[in-house]
Amino acid sequence: MYCIAFFLLWEGPTPHQNGPIDEPGTRRTRSSPNQTHAMHTPYHTELRAILRLAGPLIAAQLAYVAMVFTDTLMMGKLGPEALAAGGLGASTYAFVSTVCSGVVAATGNLVAIRHGARDSAGAAAATRAGLWVGLGLALLAGSLLWNLEAPLLALGQAPATVHGTMSFLHSILFALPGYLAFMVLRGFTCAIERPGPVMAISVLGALANLGLNYAFLEGWFGLPRLGLAGIGLVTAIVMNALPLILALYLRWHPAYAGYPLLRGLGRPQRGQVAETLRLGLPIGGTYAVESGMFAVATLCMGAIGTTALAAHQIAIQSVYLAFMVPVGISYAVTFRIGQHYGAGRLPEARRAGRVGIGFGALCMFAFALLFWLAPRQVIGLFLDLDQPANQAVVQLAAGLLAIAAWFELFDGLQSIAMGAIRGLKDARTTFLVGLAGYWLAGVPLAWLLAFPFGWGPHGVWWGLAAGLACTALGLCLAFEARTARLLRPAVAPGLSYRPGPAA
Repeated sequence: MYCIAFFLLWEGPTPHQNGPIDEPGTRRTRSSPNQTHAMHTPYHTELRAILRLAGPLIAAQLAYVAMVFTDTLMMGKLGPEALAAGGLGASTYAFVSTVCSGVVAATGNLVAIRHGARDSAGAAAATRAGLWVGLGLALLAGSLLWNLEAPLLALGQAPATVHGTMSFLHSILFALPGYLAFMVLRGFTCAIERPGPVMAISVLGALANLGLNYAFLEGWFGLPRLGLAGIGLVTAIVMNALPLILALYLRWHPAYAGYPLLRGLGRPQRGQVAETLRLGLPIGGTYAVESGMFAVATLCMGAIGTTALAAHQIAIQSVYLAFMVPVGISYAVTFRIGQHYGAGRLPEARRAGRVGIGFGALCMFAFALLFWLAPRQVIGLFLDLDQPANQAVVQLAAGLLAIAAWFELFDGLQSIAMGAIRGLKDARTTFLVGLAGYWLAGVPLAWLLAFPFGWGPHGVWWGLAAGLACTALGLCLAFEARTARLLRPAVAPGLSYRPGPAA
């Protein structure tokens, strides 16, 4: 009940359907010109609008992280063999689901642009197309996961481990339709400036995942102890419940009455589906190449030794938790820029991108200070600092966190800059810049510094930081170049701006 009350308060009053787009949840009041200028400068207004979108999205991201952590915790309770098998299955599922979620993330971009253009029917059509794309991806990805046993055995995995992995995958793959549908509906409601329901439902989902996992693990209420299959089954149940709850809310709340989401849902529109794929496939590709870079880094650490791999896991999990902040800001910037872009307000779109990137840099600098000044406190969340056997890992992890301070700054910047460019309906640029930064700079430098130069684990992380720095710089420059190019015809006499096709 607390979560529901919180998101209702967060929402504020509903903007008038097809009316002017202000910052989410603000009331129009009369004030003196001096007071308005002092309290609501364009940059201040834009920052407030981004924060009101980003706050619930960050909470939703952290709720998803909590679900993943819960699954890992439950695997650990089943024993080291189950943890190894489940970890392999979870990593495989995470990669596939992340790529698929990148494709359907295009729905939010397109809805934001339609919302900015005051086209509620177009926003609903983009959402329906996203649901069809998500269903198709779920079927394809589910088929892939169902048939992974032979490839895993061919890659040299132990038969016992593969057996446990497949029992987990054969249940969790049924989470894909619900997960992708939820991502589509989440993108829709956030793009029209109502992110509160996503936060509340995500938190409730994380709590339900925790409770159901314990119920299956302990056999409460006569439930069978299903082991790894039970953990995957719980995730599937929760993930399919989330979009149903959100869909009921969208159906019930009057704020969505002007969006005909159900009209024509049974007949996919080829043009809308093609537009979603045209924008979404490069986003999914970007997620794939970024995940691939981190997978290579993990393999390098494993080749160096178990101490390096353990320290790497601690550092990467710390970075991952902090990374949820720029992820939330990135989504908010995408939606805010998309609204301005759809309305033809290109100077405001550029301002939103600059504000989001600047604010994200400040947030990441705060995390950098944490990693620099209190590394042992961060490591203490994962390891007992007083155990002599852990000292080598603690010392190495502290060194990696010092590098992670730079790493985190660049990672946050590149994530938000990607979101800014995607808000302009351009995902191809982000894919190409990401591919170059990750695989032409990050991966080669990580290997060169670690092995030929003899820097070991620190070399891997400096290589990753360099790759992310190149990507962040390239994307920030690309955003400035893209907006400058769009602004030229917009300010020419006698010309007006209209959003073009997805790039």
